[in-house]
Amino acid sequence: MARPEPVLRKGRLEAFSDGVLAIVITIMVLELKVPHEAELRALWPVLPVLLSYVLSFLYVGIYWNNHHHLVAAARRINGTIMWANLHLLFWLSLIPFVTGWMGENNFAPVPTAAYGVILLMSAVAYWILQRAILAIEPPDSALRRELAVDLKGMLSPALYLAAIVAAFVAPWIAGAVYFLVAAVWTVPDRRAERAIGARPDGEER
Repeated sequence: MARPEPVLRKGRLEAFSDGVLAIVITIMVLELKVPHEAELRALWPVLPVLLSYVLSFLYVGIYWNNHHHLVAAARRINGTIMWANLHLLFWLSLIPFVTGWMGENNFAPVPTAAYGVILLMSAVAYWILQRAILAIEPPDSALRRELAVDLKGMLSPALYLAAIVAAFVAPWIAGAVYFLVAAVWTVPDRRAERAIGARPDGEER
């Protein structure tokens, strides 16, 4: 007789992930240096740093939002999912480093390309987490059905790769691509919400 699989609570995974992402944002904002002058022109030298912060804040917010919906839609988690989640958090925790490097160096080619590498690896890590969750979903799972086609998820890594290459030719193009992908992902993704809404009454949410 097979031993029942242990029940792992999603709340701990969500709370830990929320804490890490909150720290990531805190580190980024603490890196912003306040100008010593009181005129608007004093902001000009720190504009690249501000732009990189805004971009990274958008990305962290997007991951926080999508991660919350994905985990909420999952019926349960296991050890594989927990490790996949840690893998995602590892790459997201590097965002403050590449954000500061890119901003402090005025979007120079190498830091701008490195920023794209972190975004690419974060996207791959999120895909792995998503696959790990779907692997233990039942065949008739609403979440499995909703995530069967993921156009934005497939397009984003391709755009990141293009931006990494473009960074060595024209860094401003790479930056524009990063903002473009962020803008696409700010459009709400209702698939996980539909999956949650399709659950039978009384099922754990």
